[in-house]
Formats: sequence, structure tokens, C-alpha cells
Amino acid sequence: MALQLGALRDALLSAGAPAEKADKAAEEIAGYDRDIAVIKWMVGGLYALLITIGTPSIWLLLRVAAKVGAL
Repeated sequence: MALQLGALRDALLSAGAPAEKADKAAEEIAGYDRDIAVIKWMVGGLYALLITIGTPSIWLLLRVAAKVGAL
């Protein structure tokens, strides 16, 4: 059996949904939960990359601007 969200399954069953449909719905929502976790990791990686590349770039831009008298 695939990963399910037990509370959702129980709620659907208590609302009168058939057991098979409740199982399928809980499995599908659990799949979305895993997808969202992957997206969170991807966004975190992009932030880390932006900080890693952006900080030295800003420092270099300020240094060059100071040399040419723009600051």
C-alpha cells in the first residue's frame, strides 16, 4: 500500500465516502505532499546559490564603483 494521510482517510470515511475512494484520495494527496517537499528543497538551493553568487558580486560592484568615484 502506498503512503497515505491517515487523518484525511478517516475524515473521508466518516463523511460517508467509500473506503476505496478514501484510500485513493489519501494516497494522491500524500503524493502532492512529497512534491511540495521537493519544491521546498529546490527553492532553498536556489536561495543558497543566489547568496553564494550575489554577495561577492555586490562586493565587487561596490569596490569598482568606489575606484571610479561613483560613491
